[in-house]
Amino acid sequence: MKLIIVRHGDPDYSIDSLTPTGWKEAELLVPRMEKLNPTAFYVSPLGRARDTASLTLKKLGREAEILPWLREFPARVKRPGLDRPSVAWDWLPQDWTEEKRFFDLSHWAEHRLFVEAGVEAHAREVWDGLDALLAKHGYIRQGNWYRAENANEDTVVLFCHFGLECVLLSHLLHISPMLLWHGTCAAPTSVTTLVTEERREGIAYFRMSAFGDVSHLYAAGQEPAFAGRFCETFENPDQRHD
Repeated sequence: MKLIIVRHGDPDYSIDSLTPTGWKEAELLVPRMEKLNPTAFYVSPLGRARDTASLTLKKLGREAEILPWLREFPARVKRPGLDRPSVAWDWLPQDWTEEKRFFDLSHWAEHRLFVEAGVEAHAREVWDGLDALLAKHGYIRQGNWYRAENANEDTVVLFCHFGLECVLLSHLLHISPMLLWHGTCAAPTSVTTLVTEERREGIAYFRMSAFGDVSHLYAAGQEPAFAGRFCETFENPDQRHD
């Protein structure tokens, strides 16, 4: 089974849709999705993800099932330096790296601010939703691996969000979400691919063969949008600082 995770196109958060660049990215994504011949599509209920998926679905004459738990990760945390709650993952390096529990899959959600915001409960909602979806497609969670009850080579596509994607990957790859939130960045319309390996009959594990791939953009001469990143150097005034 192939699990494809697609981040939405360059976002216009003010209207929960896409910028003109985002619509162009979504258009360039279509041929790539078409070649995958997906078995099923699932999409976040938020507009920017649904709009990104819409061009692919229209071209293929398909529909996607909307899954509430694919929305952007909803936990809001009053992290150090902020006077109001914000997204769970937007911490400064000098703050989050001091908390050793953030590096540990078993303890990353035990920080006081995460406990107050119910971060673990939100994560478990996502993990339970993912496991139910995989079970629907023949793969049943057994501890840290999956029982291939109906082994197949289906391709399942999820249109969602970067923060949420990291929570999905944390469950499949057994990595603290904090390491993924801060150590990776999936550009708009990037494609992450995981494929099951079944080296012994009935015992499957999802292995990531590509993360945040934007070759469909480069092939068309389209520079990936900067959304989700911060300035490469502090002196650069044209790139996002905070």
